[in-house]
Parts: sequence; structure tokens; C-alpha cells
Amino acid sequence: MFRRLKTYQITVDVSVAVVFFAVALPVEIMVGETGTVSLLGAPVALLAGVTIAVIFSAALGVRRWSPPIALALAWAGAVLQMALGRPPTAADLAIFGVLYVTAAYGTRRVYWAGFASALAGALVITIYLFVGPTFAGGGLSLRTLPLAVAVLVAAAFALLLAWTVGALVRAALRASANREAQERAEVEAATEQERVRIARDMHDVVAHSLAVVIAQADGARYAAPADPAAATAALGTISTTARAALADVRLLLTQLRHNQSPGPQPTLADLEELYAQVRAAGVELRVDIDPAPTVQPSAAVQLALYRILQEALTNALRHGDGGPVLVRLAWLATVCKGRPGVEFEVRNRLRSGEHPTESGHGLIGMGERANLVGGWLSASDPDGEFVVTGVLPVGGVE
Repeated sequence: MFRRLKTYQITVDVSVAVVFFAVALPVEIMVGETGTVSLLGAPVALLAGVTIAVIFSAALGVRRWSPPIALALAWAGAVLQMALGRPPTAADLAIFGVLYVTAAYGTRRVYWAGFASALAGALVITIYLFVGPTFAGGGLSLRTLPLAVAVLVAAAFALLLAWTVGALVRAALRASANREAQERAEVEAATEQERVRIARDMHDVVAHSLAVVIAQADGARYAAPADPAAATAALGTISTTARAALADVRLLLTQLRHNQSPGPQPTLADLEELYAQVRAAGVELRVDIDPAPTVQPSAAVQLALYRILQEALTNALRHGDGGPVLVRLAWLATVCKGRPGVEFEVRNRLRSGEHPTESGHGLIGMGERANLVGGWLSASDPDGEFVVTGVLPVGGVE
């Protein structure tokens, strides 16, 4: 029923209504001096003119605030005009503004009420002009029928034109709103994807580094009484791992706070350092690469493979029974949907009662990384053995 308007819109509408009243009132007074209502006396003619000018001016003033009220006022003014036997005047121009807003800003019912009013108004004004007591000009007959039809068509065209312009504006406003909603959704989706990416990177970096630090700290604690040198070496590994993790975390936080492009990311060349960290934690790590890569994988694939292996080895440190960990990489010509790619597998025994596949963000992150570059990944723990397998295409997702 009522729309919320801004202050400047209210000011404009009130100003337009006041100016319209100042223009329409003299015209209505002059028409009242010569029309049928003049027979009732000058005071009545003056009151009728003022009333009609006020009604149409009010309809114009509230047209955007409440289109249905404006439409009702326009009909009330038109009916009063006809009841008093007055001809159409400049005050009737407000009807065009009212029909425009019913189509542009009205509810669905008001929208179609405006359309119906345009058709009904054209018919009513034609009948009034040709059948009414004052303006019939001989009444409606076969001789005047063509003229009546022409008046009906002209009136319908004029009224529907105002309504159609409003309908076009309505369509444009809806298209703009839909476009803005789509842009907001795209921004929110991009923000969510970036948040998930940073959370995934944060988990991979922190989880792996803490697993190495914990393993080294436990080893140093047990080795210190018998082998101080081993304890010192473990502390050095802890320091190096912690510093590297801190640098990665700072990089991720910088991206999060300042929306900068990603900094340097791990590649296949950094896998040896990753293997060295795991071995330094006291794990027997066996790496088998056969066949070796013949082409340079994309940066996204290198990052995905590094993070997947990092998370798989972290799980081996956290949940493994201390036995050997096997890593197998096979760079094949046709392994991922007929395209060249790498097939990987990480396998280790689990401690009794450990089931890493039942929960944890790490497995979700590994699966997301594989999917993002067009590959796949699966993790299982059959018979007390944790196995991560998957395939990544060399060129990434297509």
C-alpha cells in the first residue's frame, strides 16, 4: 500500500503537486463559470473547481508513495467531473502520471488495475463525450459513430502509452535489481571460495608443521638423557619447521587482510624438503617415482600435489604406528580421462584404534584440491592401514 521514499523524492512530489494545483485551479474555476454546475451558483462552482483541483493534485502528490491511493483519487476526481457535467481539463493530465506509477511501482494487483483503468477510462470518456448531456453534439448515432471510435482509440492509446512507459520502467528496475543481486551473489561466492582456500592452506601448513614439531619434541625428550646431540638436532629441526610455518602463516594472513594475490607457493622442487622434514621426525619414508615426469605440470597441479602429500604425510605422523610410510608417484601418458597426469599413493600402518577417515578437515581439503584441478582422490583405512590414492591431470582442469 505504501512505499518508502527518500527525502528528496517526497520533496519533489510535494513540489510537483503544489505547482500542478496552482496551474489547474484557475482553469477549473473558469470552466465552472461556464459549465453546467454554474447554474447552481458561483459559490458551488468555485467549490467544485477547488475540490477537483485538490483531488487531482493530491493524486499526483502521492503517486509514488501509494500508487493504489493515487489511482483511487484519480477515479474519484474523474467521476466528480462527470457528475458535475464538466468537460475534461488540464487537471486530467494527472491521470497520466498516476497510470505511469501503477505500472512502474505498484504491486501486481495495482499493476493490472492500472491497465484495466486505462481501457475502462478510454471507454468511459468516449461514452461521456458522446452520450453525456452537454458534450454529445447530437448524441451517438451512425453519423457520429466513426468519430466516437476515433476518440476511443485515441484515448486508449494515450492512457495505455502512459501505462506502458511505466511497465518498461518496471522491467528495467527489475533487471537492474536482478543484476545487482547476481553481482552480490558472485562476490559472496568468490569471498567464500577465497576464505575456504585460505582455511585449507592454513590447515595444511599448521597441521603439518605442528605434527613435525611434536614428533621432534617427543624424540628430543626421549633421546636427551642418552644422546644430547640427537636432542640438539631435533631442536634445530623444530626451530626450522616453526620458522617456515610462521612465514607461511604470515603470508596467508597478509592475503586475508589486504586481499593481495597469492605469494610464492610450493612446487614439486619443494617435495624433497617435505620428505626431509618427515624423515627428520623419525619416520622411515620410502618414495618411489616411476615413471618420472616428462613434462612440466601446471603450477596449480604442483601446488595441489604438494599439499595433498603434505596432508597425507601429516596424517601418517599423527596416526601412524611408527612404521614405514610408502609414497608412490607415477607420471603416465594417459591416466586422467585420457590425458597425461600423475597417479599418487600414500600408505602407512595405523596405531590401534585410529580411524583418520572418520573426521577431520584435512581429508576434505585434499579432496577439494584434487577436484579443483580436475582430478580425484580417495582415502580409506582398511585392515588398520591408511591409504590415500588419487590422480591429477598434468595440465589441470579443462
